[in-house]
Amino acid sequence: MTDLFKEKAQDWDATDMIKQLSTGIGRSIIDNVTLHDQMNVMDFGAGTGLITAQIAPLVNKVTAVDISSSMLEQLVAKVGLKEKVEILCQDILSQPTGAYYDLIMSAMAIHHVEDTDQIIEKFASHLKPGAQIALADLDKEDGTFHPSDVEGVYHDGFERSHFQELLEKHGFKDIGFKTAHRIQKEETTYPVFLVIATKA
Repeated sequence: MTDLFKEKAQDWDATDMIKQLSTGIGRSIIDNVTLHDQMNVMDFGAGTGLITAQIAPLVNKVTAVDISSSMLEQLVAKVGLKEKVEILCQDILSQPTGAYYDLIMSAMAIHHVEDTDQIIEKFASHLKPGAQIALADLDKEDGTFHPSDVEGVYHDGFERSHFQELLEKHGFKDIGFKTAHRIQKEETTYPVFLVIATKA
């Protein structure tokens, strides 16, 4: 599998937009999800661990899942995360983790998954009854957020109503959306939602 983030991984954490986005999403998760030291969490599309680093101190363990080995190498290099974080470089659509989680979180990864219906179904199958998801991604945009030639982008954000329908289809309840952050690129503002829902 091609690592589409191989060239970006080295400097990922130094990008101001990425730092601000990750801080905003992490803060929104902490403010809106009840975290505790018995929780086992999956960070889907964990990348270099910018969200994982904020959540790990507050929970029992974070399983950082990504298909980019170069991004996960950056995460592993962060000394403070080693005791709390397990790394999995695999595609959970074809290779489930075999574990069940109290929370699955994700930041800006869902638009990189071609089959949104399938990934929501897979999240549900990895959650304990009564567990939650906290997923952040772009609100529907006009296709200008990413360069037109970028690989691995399958969605120009999501309509919240459509995303809610998907969650309901796969047995989620108590679904709530918040705007976690706004990304400013030149003259355009791109809102980022955080949706929190509970597995029925």
